[in-house]
Amino acid sequence: MQQTPSGHPVTGWWTEASIYQIYPRSFADSDGDGVGDLPGITARLDHLVELGVDAVWLSPFYPSPQADAGYDVADYRDVDPLFGTLADADKLIAEARSRGLRVIVDLVPNHTSSAHRWFQAALSAAPGSAERSRYIFRDGLGPTGDQPPNDWQSVFGGPAWTRTVDPDGQPGQWYLHLFDTGQPDLNWDNPEVHAEFLDVLRFWLDRGVDGFRVDVAHGLVKQADLADWQEPQEILSGNEVDKPRPPMWDQEGVHEIYRQWRQLLDSYPGERVLVAEAWVEPAERLARYVRPDEMHQAFNFEYLLAAWTAPAQYAVITRSLEATDSVGAPTTWVLSNHDVVRHASRLGLPVGTARPNGIGIGDPQPDAALGLRRARAATLLMLALPGSAYLYQGEELGLPEHTTLPDEARQDPTWARSGHTQRGRDGCRVPIPWEADAPSYGFGPSDASWLPQPPLWAEYALDRQRDVPGSTYELYRTALRLRRAHGLGRGTLEWLSSGDEVLTFRNGELTVLTNFGATPVPVPAGAELLASSAPLHDDGTVPTDVTVWVRA
Repeated sequence: MQQTPSGHPVTGWWTEASIYQIYPRSFADSDGDGVGDLPGITARLDHLVELGVDAVWLSPFYPSPQADAGYDVADYRDVDPLFGTLADADKLIAEARSRGLRVIVDLVPNHTSSAHRWFQAALSAAPGSAERSRYIFRDGLGPTGDQPPNDWQSVFGGPAWTRTVDPDGQPGQWYLHLFDTGQPDLNWDNPEVHAEFLDVLRFWLDRGVDGFRVDVAHGLVKQADLADWQEPQEILSGNEVDKPRPPMWDQEGVHEIYRQWRQLLDSYPGERVLVAEAWVEPAERLARYVRPDEMHQAFNFEYLLAAWTAPAQYAVITRSLEATDSVGAPTTWVLSNHDVVRHASRLGLPVGTARPNGIGIGDPQPDAALGLRRARAATLLMLALPGSAYLYQGEELGLPEHTTLPDEARQDPTWARSGHTQRGRDGCRVPIPWEADAPSYGFGPSDASWLPQPPLWAEYALDRQRDVPGSTYELYRTALRLRRAHGLGRGTLEWLSSGDEVLTFRNGELTVLTNFGATPVPVPAGAELLASSAPLHDDGTVPTDVTVWVRA
């Protein structure tokens, strides 16, 4: 049948890597204050080696007021005391390298914290000043300037503009923040902003990091006229070819920024990489971010959002591989991260349900058993695809979303700014369990946990799953070992079947089959079973919502 291209001319460790995302505040707490930290991560690096990943990506650990869990950066060249010190960061990088793990750090260039020295200087300066030109300040509309400069809305809800107060106490200009009020957007038309971030890149490259995951990579440049936008504000926009692009996302000017950054990274030894968090559709436009002189990878959010049906999965996989192959780049697969409902819960909702922005008490609850079954099948399908794969901390344990998190415990600004209509991302950020019978399930030495952990965490703890045949943890270990041994990341996908209920493809010497339908499906005659997301029927057939890897 059809062969989908995936053999890409680019070589490098990232083209086939399995990369593990660590959300520092929720991974491991070394000092018992209830917040994870860099020493905690360092102490748990052997877990990642045992799991079988190639690299780690660290979400922000920089000094921050934590208005948006560290994505409001006050100083890009230091470590927040909440997480440790620069010496702790250096030790983490060195210890990871000694174990053969590469380290990618988060970079947040669309906005700073309102506590950043630049923004504080801007507030003290006059309209039209050099200090204000680093951000996007505008006069308000209306006779007294009391209306926002345009109708843009924040991704977190509410207006994307906040009015300042001048030093004399009078109302002043407005500043743009596509996210929280504490995250003013930078003005990337200003050469000083370009120079600053090149210096930030050098700072961390000189400390030995292997690359950067670039937050909101598609948002840095805004349409020059800041035209009104009547559509609902969504970070993923423009998914129809004939639909106009929003004036705040995916503007042409972003590409020149990344060409400049790529030149800098290429001047360093050791294959340093840029990874785009670019919520861009269709796949052809996303592929423009990974052209040979721009970024190395871009998260495939279209794949993350695809429905759990054979036709939807076939379409997005084919389209993704063809788009990235057209620019000679690998495809980057992802099912969960710190911004979306964990796929062990998301896939437990009825097929076709719109992706919820959080799930809480009183919301329709996912079918936990069905969600985990489908999540395991989806993971085994994903890890067999050519390209690079990203895993989110805790998914190797089969962790679900904390769907009954008390609303009063929520800290995501989405919850407040949406008028308590969108519960936000706290449910996927709850500290992960390591030991079933330990305080905070082994997250730290005390019972403290910055978000409350549910009692069911005990059954998912690592020590309940290690060396247990059939556990989700052991499934991940097996899949990652086989993925590396068989070179699946650098392989070629050949479709063998793509019907309404079953997908089958070959990658190298492995055949991968996922049964989405209710009717059991036979495996190829004489095939050797290498991995299965759930037990087969007694007659050897593949049940519904199960993926198998076989060697014929």
